[in-house]
Amino acid sequence: MVFIDFIVNSAMCFRMHIMAGLKPEASEEVYLENIKYAAERLQKEGILALIEPVNSKLTLPDYFLDTCPQALTYIKKIDHPNLKLQLDLFHLQIMSGNLTSMIKEYLPYTGHIQLAQVPDRHEPNSPGEINFPYVFKVLEEADYKGWIGLEYNPKGSTVESLSWMSEMGYKTSTC
Repeated sequence: MVFIDFIVNSAMCFRMHIMAGLKPEASEEVYLENIKYAAERLQKEGILALIEPVNSKLTLPDYFLDTCPQALTYIKKIDHPNLKLQLDLFHLQIMSGNLTSMIKEYLPYTGHIQLAQVPDRHEPNSPGEINFPYVFKVLEEADYKGWIGLEYNPKGSTVESLSWMSEMGYKTSTC
């Protein structure tokens, strides 16, 4: 478990995305066993296990876990307090749309949120389908207190890509 020791002691990371793998190699039975094991093992180290649905329409056509309903079914089936959803708004918009309703439904099961604009996976203030000022308001009204990861491809430099935060009235923070 050298890798887990590194994550805790060096990276000071307390959340870990457990990848699902590709179809047809991934077996639901094996996946559920592995996720349960990971949730139990990571809990001993104080690391929250996360599963993330990745859209199969644009990003990974053969990804095993591609919808939030599927992820929620697995979270409920495994029923482990150390297993949560990594809610990526980019993937959620592509697969489901209706972000307001979906955020409210999945937030109680969420351990981390990620974002990027749809369809080009750029900054929240770039042209696209998602109205991020509204989405942030929904998250604030739902009293979300967790981290929001920025999983986008900056149009320019990383520093320039963070200008949207001050434009929308938010402060930047580092881990």
